[in-house]
Amino acid sequence: MIQPKQRLLSLDFFRGLTVAAMILVNNPGSWSHIYAPLEHAEWNGCTPTDLVFPFFLWIVGVSIAFAMSSSKADPSTHKKTILKAIKRGLTLYFLGFFLAIFGKLLNDPAHALQTVRLLGVLQRIGIVFIISSIIFLKASQKTIFKTLIIILAVYWALLTFIPVPGIGYPNLEKETSLAAWVDRGVLTEAHIWASSKTWDPEGVLSTLPAIGTCLFGILVGIWMRRKDVDNPTKVAWLFSAGVAAIVLGLLWDLHFPINKALWTSSYVLYAGGLASVALALCYWIIDVQGYKKFTTPFVVYGVNAITVFFLAGLMPRVLNLIKVTKPDGTKTGILVRFYETCYEPFFSPINASLVWAITYVLGFYVLLYIMYKKNIIIKV
Repeated sequence: MIQPKQRLLSLDFFRGLTVAAMILVNNPGSWSHIYAPLEHAEWNGCTPTDLVFPFFLWIVGVSIAFAMSSSKADPSTHKKTILKAIKRGLTLYFLGFFLAIFGKLLNDPAHALQTVRLLGVLQRIGIVFIISSIIFLKASQKTIFKTLIIILAVYWALLTFIPVPGIGYPNLEKETSLAAWVDRGVLTEAHIWASSKTWDPEGVLSTLPAIGTCLFGILVGIWMRRKDVDNPTKVAWLFSAGVAAIVLGLLWDLHFPINKALWTSSYVLYAGGLASVALALCYWIIDVQGYKKFTTPFVVYGVNAITVFFLAGLMPRVLNLIKVTKPDGTKTGILVRFYETCYEPFFSPINASLVWAITYVLGFYVLLYIMYKKNIIIKV
C-alpha cells in the first residue's frame, strides 16, 4: 500500500498489528475449533475479530492523508496521482481476484470464471482506496466530513426504510436485507461468497459505508499532519473524538445494530472510534514518549502489509495442491496432514487450532524480518 512521506512509527506499528491479527484469525488450524474472540459475531454485535478489517481500511485512510497531501496542495499533479491510485487499486482488486480464482482454475478451469467470487477483502480495499483517494484530492476537509455523514445517513435510510423487492418490507436479516438483494441482482448467486450464495460480507451496497470508514481515517490523518497543533493537543482531541464516535456508534446500535457483514453506519462509528483511540495511545507512547523497542515485530509486518496478507492467503492454496496418503489410504493436502500430525496429537482441539495460527504468524514474521533488514518493501 501507500508509504507515507511523513512517516509515523505508531502508524506502521498499528498497521502491522492489524495485519498480523488478520492473518491470525484467517488461518486457524481448524474452523471447527476457534476461541470466541477469534470468531466473527454470528450476525449483529462485534467481536475483536470484527474490528480487524475496518481498522485496516481506517489505516488506509490515514495513510492516504499522509501520502497524498503534497499532491493535494498542487492541483497540477492531481491527474497523475489519481491515475497512480487507480493503478494501485486495480492491482489490489486483481490480487484478490487471483486468490479467489486460483483453486477453481486447478479444479474446474472450464467453469472458473462462471463461478468465481467477484468481491472480497483485497477487492474491497482496492475499490475503497480508489474512491477515497479521489475524494481526498478533490474535496476540502469540511466536504470530506460532510461526505462521511451523508454516506452514513444514506446507508441507514436505505437499509431501514426502503422495502426489499420480493420481501415487501425493510429488514436487516442475512438473506432478505436490501444489501443481500442488491448482491444477488448485481453479482448473481454464481459470484457471491460461496459460504452463503445469497449475500456477500464484502458486497456491493456495503462497500458504500466501507468508504466511510476510510474517510474517517483520512480525517484523522489530516488532523495528525497539522503543524500548528502540539502533540498533547493532537492526542487529546483524537482520543476524545474516538470516544465520542464509540458512544455515538453504541447509541445508534440501539436502532441500527452494529454489524460487520452489513457494515452498518453504527459499525463505522464504533470501529472508527476504537481505531482512533488505539492510534492516539500508540502515537503518544511511541512517537511522543519514544518507547520504540517493542515495536519492531509489528513494524516489520506493517511495512509489507499487503504482501504478507496476499502470501498468507496464497500459501495454503499452493501447498495443499501437494497430496499425501494417510494411513487409511485417503489423500489430503500436505499442509492439512502436517497439522494433523504435528499439532492435533499434542494439544486439545481448540488449542491445536490456536497454536497453528500463531505458528503461521510467526513463520511469516521470519520472512518479513529478513525483508525488513534488507530494506525490501514491496509497494502495491
